[in-house]
Amino acid sequence: MRKYIAEAIGTFVLVFFGVGSAVLAGGGMGLESPINITGISLAFGISVVAMAYSIGQISGAHLNPAVSMGALVAGRINMADFIGYALFQTLGAIIAAGVIYTLATNSAGGYDVAANGMGQNGWGAGYGGEFFMISAFLFEVIATAVFLVVILGVTSGNGSPMMAGLVIGLTLTMIHLVGITITGTSVNPARSVGPALFVGGTALAQLWVFIVAPLIGGAIGGLLHRARITGSDD
Repeated sequence: MRKYIAEAIGTFVLVFFGVGSAVLAGGGMGLESPINITGISLAFGISVVAMAYSIGQISGAHLNPAVSMGALVAGRINMADFIGYALFQTLGAIIAAGVIYTLATNSAGGYDVAANGMGQNGWGAGYGGEFFMISAFLFEVIATAVFLVVILGVTSGNGSPMMAGLVIGLTLTMIHLVGITITGTSVNPARSVGPALFVGGTALAQLWVFIVAPLIGGAIGGLLHRARITGSDD
């Protein structure tokens, strides 16, 4: 149970500071000098670095059901742990989204979730670069697979464990720099579920892509690692 609680806390931190950077400091609150895509990308990446070096020794700091899926396929965890990790990661993300919602709506200027959103993932007309669903799905699969290749490689027996947290965080930053305009960047079903529950509507209708595509990408990354194409645990 200790590792599951660590995953809930770690995912809370990732969503609170990552999504929170977009909602509370990214222009939604009407700030004169909002942070940009680079700032939001760094918030996600730095959050992962912080959690990797603080709870990594307890749970591995997956913070993401897609990462846990990759670990399952690669043979690093069993199905029971995958289910426990995914449930607690999602719980942490939902709590974080709830705190962000509370902070945003308790300000003098108020906050219109319908107009400004909650950092939810999406695609189509009126969202980001208005990419079609196929683009959103492909990006999420490819980006998550690359993310898992990096994670499993750098944490393998032949990897660089001391540098793992930094490398993983920088990789997530890289993914966000490209993906925010396409989908808002998920590569993490838990991160997508939290905000979508508070926004509803289109965010919930499109949520399936941000659950299915990252899990497929995670499984691909796990398969590549298990086949020793991108690394080995030996």
